[in-house]
Amino acid sequence: MNHRLMHIALVVADYDEAIAWYTEKLGFTLIEDTRLSDVKRWVLVQPSGEGSCQLLLAKAATDEQKSRVGNQTGGRVFLFLHTDDFEKDHQNLMKHNIKIVRGPVVEEYGKVLVFEDLYGNLWDLIG
Repeated sequence: MNHRLMHIALVVADYDEAIAWYTEKLGFTLIEDTRLSDVKRWVLVQPSGEGSCQLLLAKAATDEQKSRVGNQTGGRVFLFLHTDDFEKDHQNLMKHNIKIVRGPVVEEYGKVLVFEDLYGNLWDLIG
């Protein structure tokens, strides 16, 4: 058997602003943007690199979903972005005025910093 994690749903406030942020600021690639109804789309973005998991940008449709935008994990780091060029990616975050919450620091598993996405979800950048 072969299993792999393909998509992680990320609840967003707006499809287009989320697509723009992830593609223009983090350099992700827009993989798919398919209209499913008047209000729902299937939107996938992916970081560069072979075999990378894709983010399914899911627009919040209910009040409960809207309450989760930016805090899907209760304030813990939600996503972990590995890089082979930590310094370049760190500089890119600063260039785009992306809020760095902690770090960078050196841990046993590599250099790491925590940053916020456009809604406040916490990410680790690990190199």
